[in-house]
Amino acid sequence: MKIYEASVKNPVTTILIFIGIIIFGLFSLSRTSIDLYPDIETNTIMVFTTYAGASAEDIETNVTRVLEDGLNTVSDLKTITSTSRDNMSIVILEFTWGTNIDVATNDVRDKLDMVKQALPDDVENPIIFKFSTDMIPVVIMSATAEESTDALYKLLDDRVANPLNRINGVGTVAIAGAPKREVHVDVDPQKLDAYNLTVEQLGNVIAAENLIMPAGNFDIGSNTYSLRVDGEFKVSDELKRLVVGSFNGRNIYMSDIAAVKDTLEERTQESYTNGIRSATIIVQKQSGANTVDIAAKVNAALPALQKDLPADVQLQMVLDTSEFITDSINSLTETVALAMIFVIIVVLFFLGRWRAT
Repeated sequence: MKIYEASVKNPVTTILIFIGIIIFGLFSLSRTSIDLYPDIETNTIMVFTTYAGASAEDIETNVTRVLEDGLNTVSDLKTITSTSRDNMSIVILEFTWGTNIDVATNDVRDKLDMVKQALPDDVENPIIFKFSTDMIPVVIMSATAEESTDALYKLLDDRVANPLNRINGVGTVAIAGAPKREVHVDVDPQKLDAYNLTVEQLGNVIAAENLIMPAGNFDIGSNTYSLRVDGEFKVSDELKRLVVGSFNGRNIYMSDIAAVKDTLEERTQESYTNGIRSATIIVQKQSGANTVDIAAKVNAALPALQKDLPADVQLQMVLDTSEFITDSINSLTETVALAMIFVIIVVLFFLGRWRAT
């Protein structure tokens, strides 16, 4: 008995089979992660190493070549390329396709541990970076401000980034292009020489005083409490009253040899929205999370976040990757619906009966 003949003669069984398939499909669809691209990891690993104050030639000789010699022995390595710039070394490792990138990352990490001793003392620990589609931003927003420009980074960090980080499925929320607070200590060289002090001494004093340290425990009845010494500077004026040394029997304060300025750091990155200087907020998802669901939650949270900000700070959506996904799904739904209609018409044409169709 052919399949179409059995279907026509047993309509109830056929309907039940199709209902079962539909229920299974809807159940699976409700638990399927929706994303713009499939979960793909490339076969490339990058190693970033920072060496502050070094020229490109020094980076090439003392950092890049050392890393290349150590990483050349990594298994399944196809090619290795490098770039040496002022203050930074970038080594790119390309592996053969099919290599387990997690295993390769662990192998690279082991090789880096072996060559660390051969690097200069001031070199920061190398950072391993591997790219995957999970790193593509879910949404990108901008924030513009007029009067609150100086405090924009802290406002966005406290009142936008932190609430967004609490949304289920959100991985990281990064802020770029916003000015950060920075305290400058401008030292007078002549006064420094007059009091027999050095810049290194001043730096050591500031580092030693600007600390939060544990101070032991004490018992009250059956309870034990921890003590700590909160020595972090609350305001920049505390730096002016910092004792940095002594001369001829009297204390030397920071204000005696330096000018303390509470200002903003120099911008190394700027962003503009419609020609207006702004800050950029980038929201990334956790691995395997639903992009459309996260984007919907972020958009739903925007009105409450906007109310919590000063009136001159305006949030604006720049890119929402869920729009592309939604458009693709709508197009697919339309295609399925049209296909179903044409299939019904063709079957009706050949069978000639609505009931059989």
